[in-house]
Amino acid sequence: MTTEPIRTAVVIEDDPDIRGLITTILTQAGFAVASSPSGIEGVELVRAEQPSIVTLDIGLLDIDGLEVARRIRLFSDCYIVMLTAQADEVDVLFGLESGADDYLAKPFRPRELRARIEAMLRRPRGGAPAAVSAEAVAPVSPAAPAEPAAPLVAEAPISDRVFSHNGLILDRDTRTVECRGLTIALTRTEFDLLASLLASGRRVRSKADLVRELRAGEYMVSDYVSESEERSIEVHFGNLRRKLGDDVRQPEWVETVRGVGYRMAPARVDAV
Repeated sequence: MTTEPIRTAVVIEDDPDIRGLITTILTQAGFAVASSPSGIEGVELVRAEQPSIVTLDIGLLDIDGLEVARRIRLFSDCYIVMLTAQADEVDVLFGLESGADDYLAKPFRPRELRARIEAMLRRPRGGAPAAVSAEAVAPVSPAAPAEPAAPLVAEAPISDRVFSHNGLILDRDTRTVECRGLTIALTRTEFDLLASLLASGRRVRSKADLVRELRAGEYMVSDYVSESEERSIEVHFGNLRRKLGDDVRQPEWVETVRGVGYRMAPARVDAV
């Protein structure tokens, strides 16, 4: 009989009581937990343990959680849950922009933290990405074509696991994205959002719908979607566009439907 591999988590939190609480929650959920009160030490702990989940306090004593998240994202695509003592929107947005996948305001309910983590882990996993520089993440914009723009058409997926759209190829099995021959390093949440749009084609997906899909449809605390959660979807798509080099005014991939949500931009004949 095969035994499932032990899931690993890292807790980076300078408050010993909260660190102990999170460690208990994750241990009861079946994780092997390593913890650190220091941001610098926490980064090295993530490098050594290669966890699937990291909980990260935003207000650490040595370096703040935003910088810790940025450093982790250079070598790992683990899920990062940011914990903040202040529920101000700016803190949440900075956390998501630095590479976090989710956030919780302190004090939090233990059941909610566990529910969010389990919801994230129900999404497909892939290998950790190779480290890439910021320059390598954003492809160089191609020179403007001499010919007039090609007419717009619908573009079908290669299969239900591999999608191709205007020079972008996403493979759900290998969890990889290529854009015009360049490999694009995305966070798990960015990848899942892009995959969801590609699978939906030109159908508009609302921000609330996308939040619920990221919860894997089985969120144990509530089905309610807050304004902050919808705003987090906007931030993730902003990061995704930046990495793809997509122009929000003339998008090739992610098209905003104002007041509703997002859909894939039309495909072009020359890209099919």
